[in-house]
Amino acid sequence: MTSQNPEVKLLGAWASPYVARARIALHLKEVQYEFLEEKFSAKSELLLKSNPVYKKIPVLIHDGKSVCESMIIVQYIDDVWASSGPALMPGDAYERAMHRFWTIYIDNKFIPSLFDMMTSPTEEAKVEAKEQTMASLQLLEEAFGKISKGKPFFGGDTIGYLDIALGSFLGWMKAFEEMNSPKLLDKSNTPLLCAWAENICNNEAVSAVLPETAKLVEFATVTQTRFKYAPPAK
Repeated sequence: MTSQNPEVKLLGAWASPYVARARIALHLKEVQYEFLEEKFSAKSELLLKSNPVYKKIPVLIHDGKSVCESMIIVQYIDDVWASSGPALMPGDAYERAMHRFWTIYIDNKFIPSLFDMMTSPTEEAKVEAKEQTMASLQLLEEAFGKISKGKPFFGGDTIGYLDIALGSFLGWMKAFEEMNSPKLLDKSNTPLLCAWAENICNNEAVSAVLPETAKLVEFATVTQTRFKYAPPAK
């Protein structure tokens, strides 16, 4: 998906899993768009203008109007291009509520502990983050068993809203494993999520978006070094 549709633009950065969410949704819905790469070290005037409240990526610009926050963007894409590609949200109201519930859990519990496992300043904090991360994955394993109803994805036969929310972080999970973190998805502990991860990564809409593990490891290493030797804030 490139710049063949000037009415749809996405502001983002290649390494951001939140940006990956929007890109996966656009690819699943077969929406052609222009990807405008933002730098992590500086915010463009277009970004500041398009998201004056949070001043962060991703931002979807459609017909000159801005939509912010990754999962709001995913929902917007599902609503606007409802007739294209698979529906990202279930038709049943309770199932939609469950997708939203677990997406909030991922953002508020799982993702913070995942990154704390690598960035916490003390070993004690890292151990605590690891325990929280593994406990979160066990809960998500149980949730998958209930929500998927024996099918390949949280969304059933096709990738859905909750699949995008969690699947966008698979690249970073693999990168952290390469950086000496524990095995996050293991067939002995999370067999359902292991199979799910393989299925979702084999989907072209996802594989085209998730960065290579080696590139993420390099990016994370450089970023950690930069913060380690940065001068103290004044």
